Amino acid sequence: MNILKLRQLLQQFFIEDIGDGDISSTSIFPPSEKGHFSFYAKSDGLFCGADIIQQAFHLLDPSIHVTLHVADGDLITYNQQLATIEGPIQTLLSGERVVLNLVQRMSAIATMTERAVAQTANTNTRICDTRKTTPGLRMLEKYAVRVGGGYNHRFGLYDCVMLKDNHIAFCGSISAAIERTRQTIGHTVNIEVEIESEAQLHEAVEAGADIIMFDNCTPQQITAWRPYVPAHIVTEASGGITLETIATYAASGVDYISLGFLTHSVQAFDMSARVTWKGATI
Repeated sequence: MNILKLRQLLQQFFIEDIGDGDISSTSIFPPSEKGHFSFYAKSDGLFCGADIIQQAFHLLDPSIHVTLHVADGDLITYNQQLATIEGPIQTLLSGERVVLNLVQRMSAIATMTERAVAQTANTNTRICDTRKTTPGLRMLEKYAVRVGGGYNHRFGLYDCVMLKDNHIAFCGSISAAIERTRQTIGHTVNIEVEIESEAQLHEAVEAGADIIMFDNCTPQQITAWRPYVPAHIVTEASGGITLETIATYAASGVDYISLGFLTHSVQAFDMSARVTWKGATI
């Protein structure tokens, strides 16, 4: 993960949440009063977010001491201690929610990705994400996919050509769209084409696509059509695939399965910050 970009994101998130100051914390605790709390898991899954915890609290106050008890990719269980943070109480309380929100989301994505990857066991199919990410969180969410054992699709519109149905419709054909693209892009950029029929598949192969996406195709269609794709062309399946149907798609022999639900609809992983004070855990 790019730490410079991460710190820039965290700064924006803290400005949004803290604004001109945390009036709840500053009205109770003087800047000199110190304490500590720990983050705990409240469900089972995969942890992701070590850099978030470290960088976020150090951004707020470099004197804060963070002790991580787990690493990204570790399996975690209910009530497991994940990290302990020590420093000025004002700052601990001001940073708590933003950090938990991010770590909960990233751990949820990593956990879901691991479950999806497990469905491809004993195949050569790889699970990857899509651009269906939360605006502003793409770098973090795609990192979480990698932690879960998945792979990243393109990061944006800038690093891979992807000719979707509307690109093709505006051009008039797959062949025309690929021809125009080849006249413009550099030789290091791949061209991916969405197809939904056998005729489109043959056209994409003939026109020289680098990657062919079977969009909203059934596993049976992919199994029947994949032999028409030369070995040098990467294949991908996407659209309407669920956790329950991944194994069937992987059995078709497709190289990649891209899943929007890894990032667009996961439920936050349950975590909490607990304070031990005066002999009681709150």
